Amino acid sequence: MSSKVVLITGTSSGIGLAAAVAAARAGWRVVATLRDPGRADALCAAAADAGVELDVRRLDVTDEASVAAAIDGVVADHGRLDAVINNAGAGHLGTLENESVDAVRAVMEVNFFGVLHVSKAALPHLRASGGRLITVTSVGGVVGQPFNEAYCAAKFAVEGYMESLAPVAARLGVTVSVVEPGAVATEFVNNIGLDLAGEVAAAGPYAEALQAYVDRTVAQFHNGAQTPAEAAEAVLEALTADRPAFRLQTSDWARDFTGVKLADLDGSAVLGLTGGWVG
Repeated sequence: MSSKVVLITGTSSGIGLAAAVAAARAGWRVVATLRDPGRADALCAAAADAGVELDVRRLDVTDEASVAAAIDGVVADHGRLDAVINNAGAGHLGTLENESVDAVRAVMEVNFFGVLHVSKAALPHLRASGGRLITVTSVGGVVGQPFNEAYCAAKFAVEGYMESLAPVAARLGVTVSVVEPGAVATEFVNNIGLDLAGEVAAAGPYAEALQAYVDRTVAQFHNGAQTPAEAAEAVLEALTADRPAFRLQTSDWARDFTGVKLADLDGSAVLGLTGGWVG
């Protein structure tokens, strides 16, 4: 196990940080990547506290040259690549009438095309090692959620892409999995960078529905969120299990929530559920 190498994106905080430390503790050689190496303090501190070593490198998932340089560097320095965990992503809040299509494209660049950039560059090496391609998506990749149209669209796209890729990759020895967290107590929500009160004030005819959604979501993150370490357990399962499932949820709540959609042939159960979130 000590010779196996995993590259993880988006490790500056949250699930990515926790997964990097957990994988290193499990005996993997972990290449922990992030867009801005200047934000690696928390990652390095967590590794030191856990008594593990990480190979910290820069990787911007939206920059194909950065992705290629990182993947090539890992293989040159370590001699192999056995797994990739696509974790980097960006949150987004908005609704179609009130935002530009360019804003939606930006969400897709990070959350969908960023995953493709990394996966495409890694696949030749994963084929060589009989490796694993793991992507952290979201329950929002299964159930569409109010005011998350662009974010859920990107996560739906990732799930569809990976579900379609999985049998093709398996024919060539690569295992593909997706991990679906629910609410996780991380910096993810804060990293959206929104003034929520200002967003509600500027929402026009959507203001009442947006306020209801914000109130519900803030309460969920404050009162019912998992820790990053708890969510990372599912990522580690995808990495280490003999025969990991294609789809893994990170909690009982996430399993129940996604189960509504996966058993909902006509869509009425999902819309009945999420309709209550906006009053």
